[in-house]
Order: sequence, then structure tokens, then C-alpha cells
Amino acid sequence: MRNVTTYLYALLFSVCFISQSHAGQRFAQQTISGKITDSEDGKPLPGATVKAGEIRGTNSGKDGNFSLKNIPATVTALEISYIGYQSTVIAIPTDGQVDVKLTKSTYQADEVVINATRVTEKSAMAFTNVNAAAIDKQNFGQDLPVLLNFTPSLVSTSDAGAGVGYTGIRIRGSDATRINVTLNGIPYNDAESQGVFWVNMPDFASSVSSIQIQRGVGTSTNGSGSFGATVNINTNALHKEAYAELNNSYGSFNTFKNTLKVGSGLIKDKFTFDARLSRVSSDGFVDRASSELHSYYLSGGYFGKKSFVRVNVFSGNERTYQSWNGVPEAKLRGDREGVLSYINRNGLDEADAQNLLNSGNRTYNSYTYKNEVDNYRQDHYQIVSSHALSDNWNFNLNAFLVRGLGYYEQYRKSDDYSNYNLPNVIIGNDTLSGTDLVRRRWLDNYFYGTTFSLDYNSFKKLTASIGGGWNKYEGEHYGQIIWARNAGNIENEHRYYYSNGIKKDFNIYGKLYYQFTDKLNAFADLQFRTVSHDIHGTDNDQVQLAVDESYSFFNPKAGLTYQLADQSSVYASYSIGNREPNRDDLTASTAILFPKSEHMQNVEAGFRTQRGKWAFSANYYLMHYKNQLVLTGQINDVGNSIRVNVPKSYRTGIELEGAVAFNKFLKWNLNATFSQNKINNFTEYIVNYDDGGYNTIDHGKSDISFSPNVIAGSQFTYSLVKNVELALLTKYVGKQYLDNTSNETRKLDAYFTNDIRLSWTIKPAWAREISLNLLVNNILNERYESNGYTYGYFAGGAVTQENFYFPQAGTNFLVGLNFRF
Repeated sequence: MRNVTTYLYALLFSVCFISQSHAGQRFAQQTISGKITDSEDGKPLPGATVKAGEIRGTNSGKDGNFSLKNIPATVTALEISYIGYQSTVIAIPTDGQVDVKLTKSTYQADEVVINATRVTEKSAMAFTNVNAAAIDKQNFGQDLPVLLNFTPSLVSTSDAGAGVGYTGIRIRGSDATRINVTLNGIPYNDAESQGVFWVNMPDFASSVSSIQIQRGVGTSTNGSGSFGATVNINTNALHKEAYAELNNSYGSFNTFKNTLKVGSGLIKDKFTFDARLSRVSSDGFVDRASSELHSYYLSGGYFGKKSFVRVNVFSGNERTYQSWNGVPEAKLRGDREGVLSYINRNGLDEADAQNLLNSGNRTYNSYTYKNEVDNYRQDHYQIVSSHALSDNWNFNLNAFLVRGLGYYEQYRKSDDYSNYNLPNVIIGNDTLSGTDLVRRRWLDNYFYGTTFSLDYNSFKKLTASIGGGWNKYEGEHYGQIIWARNAGNIENEHRYYYSNGIKKDFNIYGKLYYQFTDKLNAFADLQFRTVSHDIHGTDNDQVQLAVDESYSFFNPKAGLTYQLADQSSVYASYSIGNREPNRDDLTASTAILFPKSEHMQNVEAGFRTQRGKWAFSANYYLMHYKNQLVLTGQINDVGNSIRVNVPKSYRTGIELEGAVAFNKFLKWNLNATFSQNKINNFTEYIVNYDDGGYNTIDHGKSDISFSPNVIAGSQFTYSLVKNVELALLTKYVGKQYLDNTSNETRKLDAYFTNDIRLSWTIKPAWAREISLNLLVNNILNERYESNGYTYGYFAGGAVTQENFYFPQAGTNFLVGLNFRF
């Protein structure tokens, strides 16, 4: 398989060489320089973005001047943008000298609103920007984590194995609970778990205009504390002309996507309306791991002379058959004797045993009840506004409400009545202590609040912002029995547990950029954040909950950027981040092991350069943790695993990114991360059922779970024929341990996948654009698992370790036909 991949790369380089040979004199290079000013008063605009092609760009200096050297002659236009001004594209004159005058525009207010939550090349931090065009190329209905799979240091996962349904991401090894996600600057993470459930946003990618991924602590923002990365998603893009789109795709596992998008364009230079309606469905790679997903997006904007207001209303409804348990290792390996042993020690009944024995080794799903589904709806309401107070000052004020309601349904065999706060049932002379039943576990919540920022731009040396946000979460958790084989006196929809959780979050920050000289820029960011948890009631295990905890955090950040040459710079930053425990940490803990908040110190240092047809960057990072919460094998009083603070741990590594335009036909983008992720001194706890205690093993310095030492991505794009693009997409992820023991028998093997994407676009007279797209995933049929879990126990004088895996699909395809009018 590796030889086939090597051959594919060799073929592409051969094509590159041939293309270059035929290009002749096209590769002459040019120097472009100029000045960017305000069209009304001639004031220079420092920090304006100048893009020349896909991989070259710069920013204007304090006098508005810029210079780009060694630009290929194939680049014929410049794209220039500046926050609060109308972007423009200009042709490059023959003498290479340009004088650009930008016009102020409230139409760019969408960018102003999200500016407070994003970073720039002067922020001394590691980040990646993903635009709508890049997202559209991959958008066949798979979830956002899959679409972002080729960005640096990112690993995507899929429970159903095909990228639709429950999916997730890890960045630098940090899981979703440590990745802050915002939508238009508004917090999205679930307030209690701090996780991100992308399944609640089906086909949201079709409404995205841009995404910025900040790795490390990142800049101060709203919502959950960023302990590994921040994903900032923006949907507010202005379409000046009316449009309509119909996007349809079909693929393996009976996967469908149907999307209708319409927009009014700009009406009377003041109003705009956009709408999207989507349906995504898939049978999934795993047995019965089906998804039926529906969503809509509505947005209306008003653009005044100095003010901008946009209202967004969007919703997602998902009905997903559960595939949360994964595949036992013996089944995955085709070990029949091991499977029989698993059946015996876990007490599987005949039906479950036959399901395990007769299912495919990689598609087994332990659930067989026809309605074992997760059914949840989430509605979002956002008001986003920006107001120009003067030439230098801008005020942004946003408000939001998120309404969530849904359940997951479970069939339970021979469950004890006592688990549901019910008496035994007497039938004649028989006393029944348990019965088969169907239960639903509900989540009913509201999440609402506001974010704000006051921005200042001197148009000389200083850019500053003061902002923050307040939000409140109110969530009800309860369970109902909707059917029982032997119901006795059970009332219809008997509620057997109920708890209420309230979480409040407030933060305020101040940050600034200061240009000391033409070459030296400083960045500073100070945030104060307070969080409180108030949780009362009973949980699913009939345990009484009484949590009332508050936290106060100070998160400072500072960095320097130094311009070595016109297109080369170095930077360094130091940041501190703090993060509260999540709901489960607090409710499942014991008095002795009550969780503390986590603390991290983050150092980033890097180098960026652009030369002619190529660009390169290198970023070193050190993320040093105090009291990181990890699984150790310890359990609480009802046998549930709990996370425990470990005193010291760290992640350190180097991230490399490169891009080269060999010619106008062939381009290559690649990235690689090499890291070490360690707990300084890890002790494993193994439950001993023989004596009721623990066996302990001191592992010393060990690897943090799910943290590969190598992650690499590559994207070759080739477009020899006009309007036709062929891409080879490659991803390598090194081995990952399922727990923190560095035990070679508990790991995900390294995997190496290759996808091919083909796009053909035509522009007939009766439509703006028609595109036919084909995506063949995993063309070499790599057998791999992207996620898993493990647990062990000591019983009968021996240790039993159970490993479970989530296999991913082999070779599969998706084909799409898109119409734009």
C-alpha cells in the first residue's frame, strides 16, 4: 500500500515537471509595491491585507505601504481587504506600482463583529484560516470535523465510521471538551460537558463563510476555556447579488445530502436576506448506525450608514441510531475464541451473543433494539450588531438564545425495579425484582446571554479592544420509563430521576496591538473570567446531587512579532489558561477526589516566510499543565469512572506548514506535527473485585491518551484542463494509546489514508455555475480505527482488560451535483 502511495506522488511530481517544461517564460517573477489609503481623507491604512495568488501575501505598514517581491508572473491581480472597508481586487499594472484607495463600508461590518475573537499574523500565535471555497470543495454532507481533517495537528473521529452522525475532533491531542468553539463570536460548547456535539448542526458547513482555528490557549474569547484550541466559525457573509443554489450528493452507505440556499442580495443598499434548508441521511458504515438529520438557517441583515444589525435563526434536528459502544478487540481481530471468552465473562444472552458472532468484524453494533436512538433538536437565535461611534471607535453588541430539547432511548433487559425507585412487582405467588423496559433520558435546556466589544483603531500604531460576555445555562436532566414488560403499578412515563443544573459564566478582557517600529509589533491580552455551577437533584444512578462551586480565573497573554524581511517574520508568545471541571467531573466525583480546576502555561514561538512560489512556517509549542484531569482507573461509589487531577503534564512539539505553486496547474499544501505528550508521573488504578480495593501500577513518565506523536496532512491539487481540478488528499496519524499507561496492548495503530477528489465546473448561459464533484475516500482501503476506549479489573486472581474500537470505512465514495443561479 505504501508503495502505491509513493507511486502516486512520483506520478504527480512527473506531471509537475512536464507542466513546468511547457510553461516556458511564464515563470518570470515580478515585484509589486504600493500604498493603501482611505478614499475619503487619504489616511494611510496600516495592517491591510494584500493577497497575491493563493500562497503569497503581506500586510501594509504604518504608512500604508506594502511590497511583495518574487511574485510569479502568472499572478495578475491583487486582493486587498481591511476591517471596516470594502474589499477590492485590482489588476497588477505593468510597472508593478499600485495606489489603492479603500472605501469605508458598513457592508464589511460582519468582519468587524468577529474581529475581536480572531487573531492575525501580529498576534504571535499559531492559527489556520479556512475559507468558504475550501470548505465547499469537501462538502458532501459529512460533518465539520471531517471537512477540517487536513488542517494542522487535527485528528477527526466518527462513531458510525463514515463521517456522518456523531463525529469529533482533537487538536494537539486535546479533546472536544478543551476546544472552544464560537459561532459568530457567540459560544457554542455545551455549557455543562464543555464538549461540542457537531451532530446538532447538520450541514452547517453550507452556511459557513470562514473558520479560524487557533491552536494553544488562543486569544481571549467567550464561552468555554480554550485548553487546546479555539475554532471560530463565521456565517455572516454579505452577498450583494441575489442567488439560489441547489446542492445534492449521494454516496456509499446510502448517504444523501440535499441543500437549498437562496439569498435576496442587497435590497435598497440596506437589507439582505439569506436562507438554507438541508437534509442529510446515511445508513453508516457500522451496522444500524443510521442518521437522519434536518436543519435550516435564516439570516436577515440591515446596513445603515453607521450601524449594522443581523438576525440569525438556525436549527438542527438529529435522529441518530446509537453506535457508542464500539467493537470488542477480539471481534475486530477475528479471534473467535476471544469472542467466546468475551461472551462468557460479560454474561451476554443468546440474542446478543448471536449478534456478536454473526456481525461483520468491523461493522458490529451491540445495539439491536429498533429504536435505540438519540433524538435531539437545538434552536439558535442570534442578534449581531456593530455601530461605528467615530472614525476610530466601533461598538459591537450581540445577544443569543439556544434552546435544546431531546432524549436518547434505551432498551434494558432484566433491569432491577430498585434502579428506578420502584417496588418489586408481585404476580400471584411470584415476586419480580426486575423486568425488561424501555427508558428515555431527557435533556431540556436553555442557554442565553450576550457578548460585547469596544474596538479602537488609531490607524497609526495602536489597535485595542475591550470586551467580554455573560451567559447563563439552565438544564434539566430527567429519565422516563415509557414501556415495561411487567409494569405493575408503574405510571405512564414514570420519571425516575431529575436534576437541575445552572451554570453562569462572565468574562471581561482587554487586548491591544502596538507597532513599536516598522518591524516590531507587540500583542497583549488580559482576561478575567468567573464561572459558577449549581447542580441539585438525583442522577440516573439515584445518587443525590448537591454541587455549588464557583471559580475565578485570570488569563494573561502577551507576544512579540518581528519582521525580518518583507515576507519573513518571527514571533513568540506566552499565555496562561484556566479551565473549570465539567458537570460529570463534579457530580461523579468523591469527597476525597473532588476535582480542582486545571491550569496551563502555553509558550508559542515561530517563523513564517514567503518566497516566490512557496511559503513556509514553523511553530514550536509547549503546553505545560497543572492539575490536568485524566482517567486513572479510579471509580466512584456506584462504579463509574472518574477523572482525577494529575499534578504535572505537558505537550510540546513543532508544527510545520508549507505551500508551493509549482506552476498555475499544480499546487501542494502540506503540514506535519511532531510532538511529545507526557504525564510526568502516572499511577494506574485497577479495581480489585476480590478485596474491594485497587491494585496500583506506577508507570512513571507516560504518554497522554489519544495524543499521536506524528500527525501529517497533504493536499496535491492539479488543474491541467480548464475548470477541472484533481486533488490527492493524504493523512497520516501516528499510534495513539487508549489510556495513559503507554501500554502497547491498549492502542490505536497508526494509519495512513488517501482520498481523491475531482471537481468539474461549467458556466452555461442559463446558470451562474454547475459543478460535478467526486470524492473517493480511503482509495487504498486502509483498515484503521480512529477512536476507542479501554477499562480493566482484577477478579478471580487475574486482570482482565477490555479494549473497544471504532472502525472506519474502507474505500467509499460521494458524488455531488451543484447548481448555482
